[in-house]
Amino acid sequence: MYDEIEVVCPSCSPKMSVMHDVLKSGQNMVVQCQECGNVHPAEVEKTKTFSIKVIISKGDESFTKTTLMTSEEELRIEDEIIVDDGESDEVYPILVTAIESGDKRPKMAKASEIDTIWGRAIDEVSVKIAVHHGRSTDALQKRVPGGYEFIIGKEEKVDRKNVRIKKIKIRDGSLESRTGIAVPAKFIKRIFAEEVYMKSWGDGKTQWSMKGKGRY
Repeated sequence: MYDEIEVVCPSCSPKMSVMHDVLKSGQNMVVQCQECGNVHPAEVEKTKTFSIKVIISKGDESFTKTTLMTSEEELRIEDEIIVDDGESDEVYPILVTAIESGDKRPKMAKASEIDTIWGRAIDEVSVKIAVHHGRSTDALQKRVPGGYEFIIGKEEKVDRKNVRIKKIKIRDGSLESRTGIAVPAKFIKRIFAEEVYMKSWGDGKTQWSMKGKGRY
């Protein structure tokens, strides 16, 4: 039941909705315009629900689910949404990477215009890390929640190695290298890092074993 509603007024605002007081609710609603006082019948458009196909990429795999959206909703590229698949009762947080509407790929669309949503799962992501050793490079990966932040200049533990982040390649193509910049894992394409070695007692070299030393 409505006390107020926003609809067009045939007297003072036939093209743009304005606020009205509801005099009679129900199927045959009667309202009074707050702008000019005109009393007239009004129709309230019912909210429609659409079942939309969603293609989700997670790591090297892709799978298809469906999600429900109402006619009042709009979707934009890089929106974060929850795909609640009614058939499997599974929930997938995703970052929207593309929207299909007919033969177009718009940056924004209403639910009624969307044929397919493309998204990347961000509940957990596998971040690629290139670790340089002089002329050689190790390709490592670290699996973290999508919101986990990697900070340039900070150390991370990856596959039992300590590495220091030097640069971060963002999925939009940009490259960050300023110390202190933090980037959530869900936006990272690749991290460039250097290995940090443990040092011995003040000699500046890597840690050395005491085996065979100082026997009594």
